[in-house]
Amino acid sequence: MKLTILGGGGFRVPLVYGALLNDRAEGRVTEVVLQDLDDRRLYAVTRVLAEQAAGVPDAPTVTATTDLDEALHGADFVFSTIRVGGLAGRADDERVALEQGVLGQETVGAGGIAYGLRTVPVAVDIARRVARLAPDAWVINFTNPAGLVTEAMSRHLGDRVIGICDSPVGLGRRIARVLGADPGEAFVDYVGLNHLGWVRGLRVAGRDELPRLLADPALLGSFEEGRLFGTDWLQSLGAIPNEYLHYYYFNREAVRAYQEAEKTRGAFLREQQARFYEEACRTGVRALDVWDRTRAEREATYMAENRETAGAGEREADDLSGGYEKVALALMRAIARDERTTLILNVRNRGTLAALDADAVVEVPCLVDANGAHPFAVDPLPGHASGLVGAVKAVEREVLSAAGSGSRATAVKAFALHPLVDSVNVARRLVESYTSVHPGLAYLT
Repeated sequence: MKLTILGGGGFRVPLVYGALLNDRAEGRVTEVVLQDLDDRRLYAVTRVLAEQAAGVPDAPTVTATTDLDEALHGADFVFSTIRVGGLAGRADDERVALEQGVLGQETVGAGGIAYGLRTVPVAVDIARRVARLAPDAWVINFTNPAGLVTEAMSRHLGDRVIGICDSPVGLGRRIARVLGADPGEAFVDYVGLNHLGWVRGLRVAGRDELPRLLADPALLGSFEEGRLFGTDWLQSLGAIPNEYLHYYYFNREAVRAYQEAEKTRGAFLREQQARFYEEACRTGVRALDVWDRTRAEREATYMAENRETAGAGEREADDLSGGYEKVALALMRAIARDERTTLILNVRNRGTLAALDADAVVEVPCLVDANGAHPFAVDPLPGHASGLVGAVKAVEREVLSAAGSGSRATAVKAFALHPLVDSVNVARRLVESYTSVHPGLAYLT
């Protein structure tokens, strides 16, 4: 089976390959093609993968190319992990937003809109090429903003594109762990959009254990979300929010923390990964050791500003191991081998949330089999959550419209309608600044 990874020079690709090395079952991936625009990044990552595969019998073969069409031909699965504009673009997204006094983050608020505006045209082109060159392939989208990009691609690939994120998985795992339950045996009632969802229940053997957690302040405050949001706020909500909702519920504190930080997350990662790629390309250096060391630092500093603002302390060791590659592999296995499983995924709504139309991509539990991902029926969201989901989905739709039409006015509207952008004039200045620093937004007129 052939797996093509777009953005194959990306830093997290070795996580995916490491998971593939542990898969010995029939029908496993035997061929991996890495596609990237940057030869140097491809060289560094292929070195890491070669060292991972050392001594592993029948390890999947790895080839690398900068030719997108060549990479797609004959693919059974396509992982889209592209980052349009690279980490330099992310750093600019964050900086421009903070200069206007609004949140600078790659998926939430102004930064997420800017990232989406320059990513959607590229993702749509990829979707069209997949439809033409590998019509039977399944596309698993890792590219952020994951829900928005998945929806853009679904307009050309239908249900054969599925978005994934490790945040809901990590949240469900932490809740199960603190309740003494086996995460593999628990059903997580999680509903929302990507980076905008809530756990409303955790059922073990048919019994919802979440009320027990919410009723116990000591237990509730013993894991990351309890420390991040505060036990009293979680009890008021009656649910456990995705960590990214900290940007909404504590926006003023988050913006201030980012403004006061020595450097933004994007700037930190840009410098860190520049060092990684430079060092990993050197002769005589063990690229895998360099990657392991860099990844440990990257994971430990994740959302550091938010945790500092909330006094949440350091991340727990169990949360430093990633997880999105495990979700991707489980999804791929379920489809390729018809191994039915339940995963939280980004898929078309199809009536799952009554407040949204059928084609809106939502993040919900799904039953996955050989025919793809099928969302479970869920209870409606409470009013406060439904209103926020509706507002953010409306912004996503304006982003898609602006990307399709090239309308600068529609781009301004997307920014202005976002709950974390507090003025139409700020929205206008954001569009002006983003178009001046991002060549990829030159299409907006």
